[in-house]
Amino acid sequence: MPIRKILLVDDSKTELHFLSDVLSKRGYSVRTAENGDEAMRRLAEDRPDLILMDVVMPGQNGFQLTRSITRDPRYAGVPVIMCTSKGQETDKVWGLRQGARDYIVKPVDADELAAKIRAFD
Repeated sequence: MPIRKILLVDDSKTELHFLSDVLSKRGYSVRTAENGDEAMRRLAEDRPDLILMDVVMPGQNGFQLTRSITRDPRYAGVPVIMCTSKGQETDKVWGLRQGARDYIVKPVDADELAAKIRAFD
């Protein structure tokens, strides 16, 4: 199934704006959420084809949220790409163990991100 709708989850308005711009220019429909509760509401309203997930957020962090989403039968088929400043190998391994399908470190290279997304088409 081609990726068309992407949910961006990040508590930084700057990151949301930058990533929304990058993805919109590549033809994706983008919705945003600034925290875990908002992300779950967005998921229920309109299921995305892919989720880009920050890790460091207030309340539920991205690792916890990814685990909740990927273990929920309603959303288990939606791939999650962790998109975070946490670049240690242990962070990447942990993110993948929580159910993320890929991991990209900020600052995000637009072409690298696009290639990772296309891999799910």
